[in-house]
Amino acid sequence: MEVTVQRALGVDRTIDITTIGRQSGSPRRIETWFYRAGGKIFLTGSPGKRDWYANLMINPSFTFHLKKSTVADLPATARPVTDERERRRILSEIVADLNQPDSLDAWIAGSPLIEVSFADGTDGGGHSIRGNPPGSQCRLTACLLGVTIGR
Repeated sequence: MEVTVQRALGVDRTIDITTIGRQSGSPRRIETWFYRAGGKIFLTGSPGKRDWYANLMINPSFTFHLKKSTVADLPATARPVTDERERRRILSEIVADLNQPDSLDAWIAGSPLIEVSFADGTDGGGHSIRGNPPGSQCRLTACLLGVTIGR
């Protein structure tokens, strides 16, 4: 993964995502925040239903658009996090980062939670999720992954 992309994943928060509409089949691009917990990247929000979450339940492939400290369109896959213990562990980090520790139980009960993995085989923290050989470097390349890096 490019250094500028890794840096942005470590410091940015505001992104766009493009999902495929579950009913229309059309691309849907929205602005949202992403979060870091346990060295991984997540999408979530305050308790309530979200169209983006429903779209990702039908089609987990989406585009994660960095747009602040660098510009990159990253092919990604969503994994819903439904296990309560896993949700508690992840969301406790997220609500602490948001300085909302009193709302943890509400977030666990009613917030969508998606773990993001990127098409280069990493979890956003530079850790392989595809069994790449230890020590190998995953790199995003425009020709192979359709990624646009920079402006």
